[in-house]
Amino acid sequence: MANTYTSLNYHIIFSTKNRQPWLALGIEQRVWSYVGGIARKHKMTALQVGGVEDHIHALIMAPPTLSPSQIAQLLKGESSKWIHEEFAALKHFGWQDGYAAFSVSNSNIPDVISYIRNQREHHRKRGFQEEYLEFLIKNGIEYDERYLWG
Repeated sequence: MANTYTSLNYHIIFSTKNRQPWLALGIEQRVWSYVGGIARKHKMTALQVGGVEDHIHALIMAPPTLSPSQIAQLLKGESSKWIHEEFAALKHFGWQDGYAAFSVSNSNIPDVISYIRNQREHHRKRGFQEEYLEFLIKNGIEYDERYLWG
């Protein structure tokens, strides 16, 4: 659309199914790179992708034609398919049913990139569930415990 300008940056977080530690050090960089490739394929820019064994963080710059739910669906669906094809030992791998997504202003991008890059160090002090709840609470997002960890 003519004269339409956007700056849409999303910090998307999702875990492995039941927070299983599927994403071992030996494969995590390949997974993060592949997720970045999924973003490019769908006209998004992965500003940073990272995480640890049981979850992923992706800072994505997206066009206005893609909603956060579509972004999560693309990243999760295509990466899951690839993981199953690429790593025979991960035939039971899966992502959690849901995800969390937060908008990020341009001025906060460097901080979010640093946060994602330092996941391993960060998680020496705090687990994924504590981190995830903190993000929800900090952003005023209501949640139902019954569906939070599926």
